[in-house]
Formats: sequence, structure tokens, C-alpha cells
Amino acid sequence: MHEPVADDAIPVPSSATHEVALVGGARLLPVTVAQDLRGSLAALELGRDIPFAPARFFAVFGVPSKDVRGEHAHRRCEQMLVCLAGSVRCIVDDGSRRQEVLLNRPGLGLYMPAMTWGTQFDYSPDAVLGVFASLPYDGADYIRDYDEFLAAKDGIPTSGR
Repeated sequence: MHEPVADDAIPVPSSATHEVALVGGARLLPVTVAQDLRGSLAALELGRDIPFAPARFFAVFGVPSKDVRGEHAHRRCEQMLVCLAGSVRCIVDDGSRRQEVLLNRPGLGLYMPAMTWGTQFDYSPDAVLGVFASLPYDGADYIRDYDEFLAAKDGIPTSGR
């Protein structure tokens, strides 16, 4: 199996006021956070703050810290991941390079374009990962085998198409 070159882990900026480019077109994006005496609010304006029109939202929570989620790519679907509580480590992989990002506050989102291999792991006990997806669920859009992902990246027809 082809192993991508691991780049250094990307340090999460202390303030999420600017975009950070990652491998394969993935990006860390700021999420607006408002705070006052009543508490905090994180907000994304649909059609402005996410690089696609969301068609679906889901949340991942209650993941035992030793378990790994993700470990797949999408043929067409784009995603935006925001850790609403706790923390989770994410790997983005374009087939040649990979980078690891720690999502640990709702003021930071991880944009993952289609054909990006994604893995999420090391969930804190209180982690809640919110995910916006550009398409409704379609099992045929998933690539769950890394070698099949690499072949699809290289333009080699695969059985999942």
C-alpha cells in the first residue's frame, strides 16, 4: 500500500481570524464566535462562511477516545468539520501528503474538498464534532479503501464508480 509523506502537524492558530491552506485544497477556516456574560455563540452563515451549499448536517459524539472515525474519502461530497465541544485530531491526506490538525474549539473549521482522505481520532470524552456536507448521504460516494482512493486520484477507474 502506498503511504503518503507525513508533513508536520499544523499548529492551530491562537486566533481563528485567517484561513490556513492545507494539503489537497483542504483549509482551516475561521468560525465567528461571539461572547458576552450570557455565554458564547459560534455562527456560520450558510452561503458565505462555508465554501459550498450544505445539504446535510450531522454530529459525531460519544466516541471512545481509542476509536478512529472517518478513514474514507468522498468522490463528490465536500465537508466542513467544526468541533463544537472538546477536541478531536484530524488527518487530511491528498494521496501524496498528509497533515494533522487539532480541532479544539468551535471558532475553527476544517474544510475538506472532495477526493480528500480524512481520518478523525483521539476524541476527548466530551467531543462533539459537527459536520456540514455538500450532498445528502449516498453510500456510493464513499471510498473506504485507501488503494481505491489512490487509484481514483490517479484517474484509474474503480469498481465504486
